[in-house]
Amino acid sequence: MTGALEGITVHRHDEFVTEVVLDRPDALNALNTAMARSIAVACARIGADRTVRAVVLSAAGTKAFCAGADLKERNAMTDAALLRQREVFRAAFGAVLRLPQPTVAAVHGYALGGGCEFAMSCDIIVADETAVFGLPEVTVGLVPGGGGTQLALRRLGAGLAADLVLTGRRVPVDEAERIGLVARRVPAGRARATALELASAIAGNSPVAVRAAKRALRNGWGVTLDSALDIEDAAWRTAALSGDRREGIAAFAGKRAPRWPGQ
Repeated sequence: MTGALEGITVHRHDEFVTEVVLDRPDALNALNTAMARSIAVACARIGADRTVRAVVLSAAGTKAFCAGADLKERNAMTDAALLRQREVFRAAFGAVLRLPQPTVAAVHGYALGGGCEFAMSCDIIVADETAVFGLPEVTVGLVPGGGGTQLALRRLGAGLAADLVLTGRRVPVDEAERIGLVARRVPAGRARATALELASAIAGNSPVAVRAAKRALRNGWGVTLDSALDIEDAAWRTAALSGDRREGIAAFAGKRAPRWPGQ
């Protein structure tokens, strides 16, 4: 799928990887209402496309992945307008979080507020040496509202989540890597290329198994170990009884690359 929506651009790479580009570089890719609507629409289309096996979320420009919500737009809003925008924003963040395909964020520059939340909504975060993360909402009288409190809690644990959310401080990439926010740290300018390479590698695996494994990882958050193991068992059964599992075994035995049926 190729084409443009307001504030974003969508590219199809090779056969199986789609890239969603936050594309307001003059505004540091700050999230406004139109951009949020576009993200929700694009993710709905991508999620329904069974030929897409992995998704990369990247950003245009050199200074920022996303600097958060567009405060210039918000400055002119009434309380009623802000609440209407809230539903649009929730739909955008939820659409990224609910994508059934594995998602890789390619972060450079500032990933603040909503930008940090978009990155944390992805399964894997690749960040280059210029990346700076933060959830500064409390410094402007707000609470993270794109999943930030809950995603930080699940990714980092209670203490580190409280540190980031309650101070609103900025986190450089070396610390982000150390605390486990960033999965892969790369040289400046390499985040997007690395994320696309990683997405292509994921897309080469069984689409049935990958989607089932993602469900197990996501749905296992915040439940008891026994419940999580039942979730894992359901994912295993989905993959084990699929055509992909039969093809994977046949390809291994025949010493050839698998041709995944994806069913």
